[in-house]
Amino acid sequence: MKKNKKVKRDKKDKVPPLIHVVIMHVNYCEQGQSLEDMCKKAVDWGFQGIEFRRTRSGVDETEDAYLDTLEKAVRKAKLKYTLFGSPGADCMIFDPAKRIDEIAATKRFFTKAAERFTLTVNNTFTGSLLNPDKNIPYSQYDKHGSFIASQEQWQWAADGYRELGSFAESLNFSFAFETHMCYLHDTPAAAKKLVDLIGSSNVGVNLDYGNAVYFADNPSLKDTISMLGSSLKYIHLKNSIESDTKRIPTALSEGMINHREYLRLLTDSGYTGPICIEAPRPGDREVFAKTDLAYIRSVMKELRIL
Repeated sequence: MKKNKKVKRDKKDKVPPLIHVVIMHVNYCEQGQSLEDMCKKAVDWGFQGIEFRRTRSGVDETEDAYLDTLEKAVRKAKLKYTLFGSPGADCMIFDPAKRIDEIAATKRFFTKAAERFTLTVNNTFTGSLLNPDKNIPYSQYDKHGSFIASQEQWQWAADGYRELGSFAESLNFSFAFETHMCYLHDTPAAAKKLVDLIGSSNVGVNLDYGNAVYFADNPSLKDTISMLGSSLKYIHLKNSIESDTKRIPTALSEGMINHREYLRLLTDSGYTGPICIEAPRPGDREVFAKTDLAYIRSVMKELRIL
């Protein structure tokens, strides 16, 4: 076990407002880039942090080796904020012993992460929740997730993340459930319901409105932000347009979501968390990272958020 290299914040220390902080989702640099390379690129482009995953796909390494390599890359590039996302603690497993193992594994990871990085807010998930009817495609989002969840499954997630909320409080960071299709917290309303069941100030919502628009009868941005209130701890930004048969991912500035209005509403609501932009499109994502960042920075400057 490696020794702590960084002094963790005291529990009483307050995390400063981070709405001016723009985080790069790691999926902009998952096309063969090394951790060192992606950290350097993110800083050179103008991002203040990266949301990494808890594991690297296709890399055979231990958890400690991953975090050690990441720490070296972050320090060398002088990346200011290090966040983590998927996978979260899978609370949808029917075996209670395995759910306990999931909570324990999540604690172990973030204990190690807190020894290396100053944690603020981390994206999380409760484990995918798919309809047992295999004839129903993944893309029928209203046939999965919260739409089919049993009361028992809500309780499993609430109990697990109530424990993780207390753990996060001890290390002075927060978890935020991403509003993501085919999870218990798929819609903003479902994520808010889960957070309310948990009842921890260290567990909130990561609003990905770019996912929310895939559901029918989706509330407006204004109503969504108002409904989430103080439970809103993190933001993911991406965009798309609607065709006759499906939604098509676009650049951040080119889709149907007006991110100028989005940021204005967030500012008016008193939101203080960071903003993360991500890459929903295939292709040269390094180019997309630079153009998407330039757009959102220009909007933030005009709104005097910087």
